[in-house]
Amino acid sequence: MSKGVLLMRIAGDGRIVEWSARAADLLGRSREQAEGHTVTDLVDGYDSATERWALPAALGAVSVQPVVSGDSLIWEVRDGQRDETTDRDRAILQTLLVHSPVELIVVDGDLRVVQPQSGRLEAAPSVDGAPHRQDFLGVLSLEDPERERAVAREVLRTGEPTLRRVVRATPKAGTRRRPVDYSLSYLRLEGADGEVLGLVVAAIEVTEQKRALRRLKLLEHVRATVGERLEVVAVCQELVDAVAPLFAGIVVVEVIEDVIRGEEPPLAPVDHDLPLRRAAFKGIVSAYAVGDVRRLPDGTPFSRVLNDLRPRLVTVTKDSAWLSADPARADAIAQSDAYSLIVTPLTVRGQALGVVSFYRRRDEEPFDEDDIALASDLCAHAALCIDNARRFTRERTIAATVKRRLLPQRTSEPCTIAVASMHIPGPGGGGAWFDAIQMAGGRTALVLGDVIGRGVATATTMGQLRTVIHALAALDLEPNELMARLSDTAVQLASERAALPAGDPLHHQPLTAGCLIAVYDSVENTCTIVRAGLSDPYLVRPDGAAETLSVPGGPVLAGTDHAPFPATEFPLPPGSVLAVGNEDLLQKESALRAVLREGAELPLDELSDRLAYTLRDRHETEKMLLLARAKGLPPDQVLTVPLAEDLAAVPEARAAVHRQLGKWSIGADDAFMTELVVSELVANALRYGAPPYRLRLILDEHLTCEVRDADDSVPHLKHARTIDEGGRGLFIVASIAEGWGIRYHGQGKTVWAQQSTGTAR
Repeated sequence: MSKGVLLMRIAGDGRIVEWSARAADLLGRSREQAEGHTVTDLVDGYDSATERWALPAALGAVSVQPVVSGDSLIWEVRDGQRDETTDRDRAILQTLLVHSPVELIVVDGDLRVVQPQSGRLEAAPSVDGAPHRQDFLGVLSLEDPERERAVAREVLRTGEPTLRRVVRATPKAGTRRRPVDYSLSYLRLEGADGEVLGLVVAAIEVTEQKRALRRLKLLEHVRATVGERLEVVAVCQELVDAVAPLFAGIVVVEVIEDVIRGEEPPLAPVDHDLPLRRAAFKGIVSAYAVGDVRRLPDGTPFSRVLNDLRPRLVTVTKDSAWLSADPARADAIAQSDAYSLIVTPLTVRGQALGVVSFYRRRDEEPFDEDDIALASDLCAHAALCIDNARRFTRERTIAATVKRRLLPQRTSEPCTIAVASMHIPGPGGGGAWFDAIQMAGGRTALVLGDVIGRGVATATTMGQLRTVIHALAALDLEPNELMARLSDTAVQLASERAALPAGDPLHHQPLTAGCLIAVYDSVENTCTIVRAGLSDPYLVRPDGAAETLSVPGGPVLAGTDHAPFPATEFPLPPGSVLAVGNEDLLQKESALRAVLREGAELPLDELSDRLAYTLRDRHETEKMLLLARAKGLPPDQVLTVPLAEDLAAVPEARAAVHRQLGKWSIGADDAFMTELVVSELVANALRYGAPPYRLRLILDEHLTCEVRDADDSVPHLKHARTIDEGGRGLFIVASIAEGWGIRYHGQGKTVWAQQSTGTAR
């Protein structure tokens, strides 16, 4: 081929059929002015001296050579001057077209391929000797060719390039090639005169990069969404929701049953008899219902994975031998048209938690080795989340067991008050508790406490505080004094917790607790309340009137505020219902107060259920309500006798007690013991106390004898010597009574002794 730049092509009849931009520059005629005309129409005139047509001086020497095109002959006219820049550009273009990793496709204004990259996208064979130009969108087999056609035409129109558009190309029907992804860039191709010649389309296959990006995004999605809840089954469901259908159309998660219950997972190889639960499923047909528990049959990929904890890529065919070991699963696979399977273990620290099965159907790409690595990464994260949930389940189970053992069991109620509780456990348990402690003199201490936190540490702290309350209640302390001593104990426990090593998780959990103590006196029909941190109680009176009791609060237990705990006393007539709750339940929930008002006459167990129904689906935190209905003690079960200020009061007291015990049908032996106790207590008060004196005899579950005086001195139990004439009073009382104690008042004290009798009510 001659060197030089092509100027024009001339048909056999002299007409110009192609006019280049260089010819337009040299001869001053545009393409529209030249094509279709003869050369003689374009030159300046004929020179008779030289017998040549006059040509522009800038044109210089030209060369003309014939070229056969089909059945016709075309003359090519080239500029004889060598253009080094053009040669270099041609070499660069040739190198790019042949050797560049980027697919360069030159298309004309009709988006037909003019020049494909050699060796990749081949031009179509010629038709009648002339090349047949293909539509470049058809060459690439794009999924959405019309959208790309619109983009290409916009680049042709505006000249504004469009770069790095990632598009999907599908293989032609009948081929086994996978779909591929291209990054397409469109650049408008212009001539020297600005004429639009077409486009250069740069296509880079980014299939692997796109797949790697999809895998990375999927892994990030799983890490962000799986493990938000601390329940094993919930984590499994989060996994299938995250990966289906992004990674596989069918996903099955099967977890060892012991793991779901919080037990330690077994080491591999797993015993073939160990049952697994189908914890989660997403797909078309499930072989077994979610929640079904069964062992995995031997000789299947699933049992093999639990044996060596190695993932497997399996191509499923109807002839796969392992399908016969599990007919139900084989039938589900057939109905789902699944053919590619990855089975991956759920494992941590060499321990087996379960298996995950990923299936792809015929309309999905088969799994490959890269997918095995991705499935392993997905399941590694899920296994950690499942193990965390298992540990939480175990701790919650232990905490719930400890707490259940520490809370009061169902026992007989005092005859003077009815008690019930409403308890809604929160996630991970909690530290709320209640107590109804019988005290001497027809009194009952109602306690509601709440240790902030969850888990075993919270449950054990709750048990410690509850034990302290029982011990302090036995000392017959006043409610405010009892709360102060309880707070001292909580402060001590908090200091012990703070002294733990910094690495101990409990070191960073401050101890905070609230408590309310209400002491109900069934003889006086009064209630004395002290609260530390908890909200005011709610009272429904026998006539239906209801109100929130205003009880001044003291500081929370174990707090830094050392303010006192004020006690508030108010009437509590028989038939009144007192409600105490944690978390300000009664203040925040008007519906609860309405239920209390409307159901005040119901049995307390039924009323408790109604309150729980009102709070249904509210398990975000632990909720507890303590309900108490005052019954009072009938007047005929109480004897009150004012005592004289001399020893003559002793026989008078014995006589009054003897008569009353006869009315109560107390047996002679018990009556004798009671009269002896009364004699000793009255004599002791007269000898060491101060007037006024009062004797009170109370019959409820026990027979209680009380002697009150105005002196604050502390009686002491003495062991008298043989030669001593006195000092045996309290010793005798302690010997024959089941219990005795001292209760202090604002002025004076009460010494009491308690006995059991066959007729006590």
